[in-house]
Amino acid sequence: MAWGGGFGGSGPMFGGGSSTSSGLPFGGIPSELMDEATKLLAQEPDHPASNIHFTQRPNERERHRLTLPRLISAYPKWVVGGSSLVILTSLTLQAGPKLTEYAINNGMVSGHRSLRVIAVCALLYLALALMSVVAQRAQVVVTGKLAARVMHDLRIRVFTHFQRLSLDFFTEEKSGVLMSRMTSDIENLQQLVQDGISQFAIQGLTMIVITIILFSTNVVLAAWTVLLVVPLLFVLSIWFHGASERGYLLSRDRIANVLADLSESLYGIRVVTANNRQRRNITNHRHVVGAYRDANLYTGRVSAIYGPSTVMIGILGQGLLLGIGGQMVLRHQLSIGALVAFFLYLNRFFQPIQLLVQQYNSLQQGRSSIIRLRELLETSPSVHEDREATDLATIQGRITFEHVDFGYLEGQLVLADINLEIAPGESVAFVGPTGAGKSTMAKLANRFYDPVAGRVLLDGVDIKNVTLHSLRSQLGVVPQEAFLFAGSIRTNLTFGRTSITDAEIEEALDVVGLRELVTRLPQGVDTVIHERGQTLSAGERQLLALARAFLARPRVLILDEATSSLDLHSETVIEHALDRLLEGRSAILIAHRLTTAQRADRIVVIDHGGIVEVGSPRELIERGGAYSKMYDAWLASGGRDATRPDALSN
Repeated sequence: MAWGGGFGGSGPMFGGGSSTSSGLPFGGIPSELMDEATKLLAQEPDHPASNIHFTQRPNERERHRLTLPRLISAYPKWVVGGSSLVILTSLTLQAGPKLTEYAINNGMVSGHRSLRVIAVCALLYLALALMSVVAQRAQVVVTGKLAARVMHDLRIRVFTHFQRLSLDFFTEEKSGVLMSRMTSDIENLQQLVQDGISQFAIQGLTMIVITIILFSTNVVLAAWTVLLVVPLLFVLSIWFHGASERGYLLSRDRIANVLADLSESLYGIRVVTANNRQRRNITNHRHVVGAYRDANLYTGRVSAIYGPSTVMIGILGQGLLLGIGGQMVLRHQLSIGALVAFFLYLNRFFQPIQLLVQQYNSLQQGRSSIIRLRELLETSPSVHEDREATDLATIQGRITFEHVDFGYLEGQLVLADINLEIAPGESVAFVGPTGAGKSTMAKLANRFYDPVAGRVLLDGVDIKNVTLHSLRSQLGVVPQEAFLFAGSIRTNLTFGRTSITDAEIEEALDVVGLRELVTRLPQGVDTVIHERGQTLSAGERQLLALARAFLARPRVLILDEATSSLDLHSETVIEHALDRLLEGRSAILIAHRLTTAQRADRIVVIDHGGIVEVGSPRELIERGGAYSKMYDAWLASGGRDATRPDALSN
C-alpha cells in the first residue's frame, strides 16, 4: 500500500486555514439545512452492501474486446423488452397509410361512399396512434434503464482498469485525457445506448416494413424507389461514414486536450498566479479550444453536405415517382387510394433516412468513444501479476538487490548492476545528486517498476513471484509531498488499513505528534479537511501521512525525501516522529538533507547509475570519499545540528 504525494500548503505548523478556531473550513451540514437533509435521508432507499472483489488480473468478461453489443448483451431481458417495444412501435406506426387507402377506396370514391367505413378507419387510426405513444413511452423507459446499467458497468470497468495500470502509464498520459475517457466518452455512449440504438432500430425496421409494403402496393413504383433512390443514398452514406469517423475521432482527441489543459491550469493555479501567467495561459487555452472547434467545424461541414443531399435525393425521387404514378392512375393501372397510400409510405420511407442522418452523428460519436475506450482497456500494465503468483508470507524485512539494471527509456539505463542487501530492522539512507537513481531504487523495492535485468528479493523471495496486494500490504511509502483525500482526518488516517480501532488512532496521534492539532479541531479526528489537505500546512500533511503509515503497520517503510520541503521546526517534529515510526522496521530513506541520512544505520551513496560507497555515517566520513565531501559541504553551508555530539554516533 502507498501513502502519498500532495500539494503545497499555506498554514503554519498545527494552524493555518480560515476557520475561527480549527484552522480548517467548515465541514458538515449547516444547522438551517439539517431538517431538510433529515427528510431526504428518511426517503433514501436501502442500498445493499457493495460486493467488490478487486484482482490485479482482469476476469474473463473484462478480457473480452470492448464492443457495444457485448456491453448491452449483459442485460438480455432489457434488450429483449426494448426490442419488442421497438417492433410494436414500428408496426403500429405503419398501419395508418393502409387504413387511409382502405378508407379512400371503400368510403370516398364513386360507388363506394360510406361514412361508416371512414369512421371505423379513423377510430382504428386513432387507437393505433395511442398504442404507438404508449409503446414509445415504455420503450424510452426501458432503454433509459438499460443505458444507466450499461454505463454504470462501463464506468466501473474503466475505473478498475485505472487501478490496475502501472505508474509509467500515468506518468506518460495527461490526467485530463484520462478524465475525458471517464466523462465525455462515456456520456457519448450513454446517449447512443439510450436514444441512438433504439432510434436506429425503429427507423431501420420502419424502412424494412415500408419496403415490403411498397412492393405489395405496386411493384413498378417500388422498384424505381429501390433501384434509383436507395443506391444514391447508400453511396452518400458510405462517404459520410468515413469522413465523419475521422472527424469525430479527431474531436475526441481534442476535447481530451482541452480537459488536460484545464486540469493542469487548475492544478497549478498558485504557480500561474504567482508568475502572472494568466494572459499566456488564456492564449494557450484559446489555441487548444480552437483546435477542438476546428474539429467540430469539420464534422459540421460533413453533416451539412450529407443531410441536405439526402433531402434533395428524396425530393427528386418523390417528384419522379409522382410523375410515373400519375401516368399509371390515368391509364387505370393504379387506384387513387393506392397512389395516396404509396406516397404516404414513401414519405415515411424518406423520413427515417433523414432521422437516421441526425442519429448518425450520435452513432459516429459513440463509435469514436468506443474506439478510444477500447484502446485504453487494451493497454496492459507494464508491471503485471503472474498467474502463478502466491501470497507473500509475513516478512522479516530483508531487502536484496541482485545485479539490478533499470531504465525508464529503452536503451537508457538509470541504474546498472546494483547489488545491495538491507538487513531486517536496518535503516538505510540513499544519498546522491538529483537524478542519480535514489527514488528509482525505492520504486523497484515496492515494485512500482520491474528491473530490466536482475532481481529484487524480500526475505529471499523474488517479488515478481508474489501477489502485488500481499507485497504492498507489507511495504509503506511516504513520499515527499503527502497526498490527502477530501474527507475527515479519520478517513485519511485509516486509508491504508480500514480495520483500525480508536485506541490505535489515539496511539498514532501521540507517536507522530498530531495530538495538538487534533485537540484544537471542532470535531477532532472527524473534522473534514479540504481536497488534498490544502488548508493544512506542509508539516501537518506530512505528519498525517506518517500517522497513516504507522497505522498500516508495514514491515518495511520507504520514505522518499519526506522532510526535504519542510521548515526547520516542522522537520524537527517529523524527525522525532520518524524515530518512533522506524523502530523495529526495515527502512529505505531517500535523503537530500543529511540530517535525515545521519539517523540511518547505513548510508548508500548513489551516483551515475551505480553505488559509489556504502557504510555507516562515521565510516563514510572517516573514509574521505564521496559522502565525506557531501558532509563537509553541508557543514560549510551551516548544516543543522551537524556538529552535535551524537551526529557521528553511528
